[in-house]
Amino acid sequence: MEVGLVGLPQVGKTSLLAALAGRSAIAAAVGSVKPILAIAPIPDPRLKTITQFIIPKKIVPASLQVTDVPGLQPGAGEGKSGANAFLSHVRQVDAICHVVRCFEDASVAHVKGTVDPTRDIDLIDVELAFADLAVVEGAIDKAQRAARGADKDAKARLGVLEKALPVLAEFQPLRSAGPWNKEEQLILRGFGMITAKPVLYVANVGEDDLAGTSAHAQTVARIAAERHGGSVAMCAKLEAEIAEFDEAGRAEMLESLGLKEPAIGPLARALNDLLGLSVFYTAGEKEVRAWVIPQGATAPEAAGAIHSDIQRGFIRAETYTVNDLVQYKSEKSIKEAGKLRSEGKQYVMRDGDVVHFLFNV
Repeated sequence: MEVGLVGLPQVGKTSLLAALAGRSAIAAAVGSVKPILAIAPIPDPRLKTITQFIIPKKIVPASLQVTDVPGLQPGAGEGKSGANAFLSHVRQVDAICHVVRCFEDASVAHVKGTVDPTRDIDLIDVELAFADLAVVEGAIDKAQRAARGADKDAKARLGVLEKALPVLAEFQPLRSAGPWNKEEQLILRGFGMITAKPVLYVANVGEDDLAGTSAHAQTVARIAAERHGGSVAMCAKLEAEIAEFDEAGRAEMLESLGLKEPAIGPLARALNDLLGLSVFYTAGEKEVRAWVIPQGATAPEAAGAIHSDIQRGFIRAETYTVNDLVQYKSEKSIKEAGKLRSEGKQYVMRDGDVVHFLFNV
C-alpha cells in the first residue's frame, strides 16, 4: 500500500518526506524529476509502552510506503507538458497526501505574501478532476456501445461512468459523490480515477502555529471536510529537524516545545488509517514488533502477515490489549487474571491487539 505526496512547488513536500523517512533516505533523490520512494517507520507510543514491561533485544515498528510525486504544474489535467508522467504516478498510489502551504516564507521571493490555501487546494484538485473527466469522457462512448448487448460488466461500467460524469464536470472529487459500493469502487480503480482515492490534506504550518489554530490551517480543515477527506496540521520543517536528533535529544526538544510526541506520529497513523490499515503486535524477549494488516482482517489473515505457514497451520490466537499489560505488568499476570483471550479463526482483529499465534504445520 502506497501513499503519494502531492502539492504545488515550495509547499514543503520534501521536508515532510524527510521528517517521515529521514534526510539520508531521500538525499540522493532530492532534485530529481522522478518520484522519490521512501519507507517511513510509523512512530508508535504503544510500542514504547509494551517495551516497558517486555524488554526485547529488538524493536521493529510498522512502516509506511510514501512517494513524493514531483512535477505538478497548472495545466496538468489538460495534458500539458510533463503532465502525463505526473498523472501516471498519482494514478498508481493507493491514497493521496496533499500538502498545503500555510506558512509565510520570506526566503522564497516569488511566493512571499501569497499564502492562500483555498487557491492552492483548488489548483490541484481541479487539475485532478479535469484529468479524471478526460478519462471518463474518453471511455463513456466505448462503454455505451459495449452495454448494448448482454454484457453485465459493460453495463456496470457504464453506470459508474454516467454517475461520475456530472460530478467531474463540476470539478468535484469523485469521493464526494458516494457512497460508492464495492463493485463501483473496483470499477473506478480499474479506470485509475484519482479523485476517488482517499485523501489527507496536510496544513503545513509555521513554528508559530504548531496547534494549527490559524485561519489558514482552519481553512484546510474545513475544505478537507467538505471534500470528504481527512486533515492534520504540522510544521514539516520543524519535524524534519526533530527527526535528526537521537532519542534523548528528541525528547528534550519536544519538552521545550511542550509536545508529547512529534506531529509526524499522528500524521503517519492518519495515513495508515487512510489506507484502511490497522496495527497489531507480537511481543517477546527476542523482539517486539508492530504489524500492519487491513482493517477487518481475521486472526488467520493477521497470522499470514507474519508467515504463510502460521496462517496455514493456524490453531488459535492468544490475545490481550496494551492496557491489560499496563494494568497487570506481565503476560503471566494477565493470564492469571483471566484477561488472556483465546480467539479462533473467525476472530476479527482489533487495532492494538497483542497476539501470540498457536499453529501446527
